[in-house]
Amino acid sequence: MTLSGKTVLLGVSGGIAAYKSANVARLLMKQGAAVHVIMTPNATEFISPMTFEELTGHKCPVDTFNRNFEYSVEHVALAKQADVFLVAPATANVIGKIRAGVADDMLTTTIMACSCPKILAPAMNSNMYLNPIVQDNLKALADYGYVIVEPAVGMLANGDTGVGRMPDESVLVEAVIRTIGYEKDLAGKTVLITAGPTREAIDPVRFISNHSTGKMGYALARAALHRGAKVILVSGPVSLTPPDGAETVSVVSAQEMFEAVSARADEADIVIMSAAVADYRPETAADEKIKKTDGPAVLTLARTQDILKTVGASKKPGQFLCGFAMESTDLLENARKKLKEKGADMIVANSIRTPGSGFGTDTNQVILLTESGEQELPLLSKEEVAHRIFDEIVKR
Repeated sequence: MTLSGKTVLLGVSGGIAAYKSANVARLLMKQGAAVHVIMTPNATEFISPMTFEELTGHKCPVDTFNRNFEYSVEHVALAKQADVFLVAPATANVIGKIRAGVADDMLTTTIMACSCPKILAPAMNSNMYLNPIVQDNLKALADYGYVIVEPAVGMLANGDTGVGRMPDESVLVEAVIRTIGYEKDLAGKTVLITAGPTREAIDPVRFISNHSTGKMGYALARAALHRGAKVILVSGPVSLTPPDGAETVSVVSAQEMFEAVSARADEADIVIMSAAVADYRPETAADEKIKKTDGPAVLTLARTQDILKTVGASKKPGQFLCGFAMESTDLLENARKKLKEKGADMIVANSIRTPGSGFGTDTNQVILLTESGEQELPLLSKEEVAHRIFDEIVKR
């Protein structure tokens, strides 16, 4: 579990979104974290402290001066235990108090005593959120090192639609994982990742493509973010939500992916080509071919750009290049050949014949090939595979 051994303080302030915080606590515990919840007095008007106590197995303090506590100098003891402090929802009131250094309840007193990373999830009416004072407070807190999770857009408690909704619970858990879940061994590095399929248009209706869903590439992007990297994700057409924090460049064709990679490759310390680029494109449009023949239309194909080979040929000093080889036969032979011919530092060999591996699955079984040898991994989740790939890259 990603957060095993970690302690998360969850601060709940007095907004209607407080009811969502119970699920945030549950999801954090599912990741292995010990969760302690602190509420403001106003938050108890929306949800009972008993709810959090039953969920977490820990007392939920509200009153700074309550003598029935399980800690010595409660706010200091909690602050010392914490690996991260997440405030969700963070109201305009509590944001303003934290920015000003006001410590007049258990939540604000404890957050002032904490030296751990702090995450705020603003949630309020749109006009309040966009108020210049609130925006100035958030900017100041970001300058102090607080992580600000942008609120979502949607229907608010008063029926209006706009910015100010507390982000989905999974987004908040992801923010915690990104902050404390992994060693930041890629901090200061830029990682360029390609993901998904490409589509080569035959005509306005039809195209050539493959079954890639982009799951492996997106898992690599999340893993790189978790480990502190700046991530540029060049993505073909997929139905996945880009990881929060990644700079996503959307493309469709192999030529567009080639151009996007070529434009950004020099920025990257690590380039991982996980996209399943269509190997062929129509040489001429199908309707033009019909006009030139009396019989059935013939679709003439041409090779698409070899992006991996192009990047390998112009690799800058110190840059690490990783490619993928997905084969149905002769997996290792073809992967070794690709490693040599493409100028790559690593090839991730992926057999589409292995059950639970390949396109569309949540798991993968791969072999990591470098000049120094091969490492076969067991069947793992794609998230775990992504981190094992970065483990090997960091070693080199």
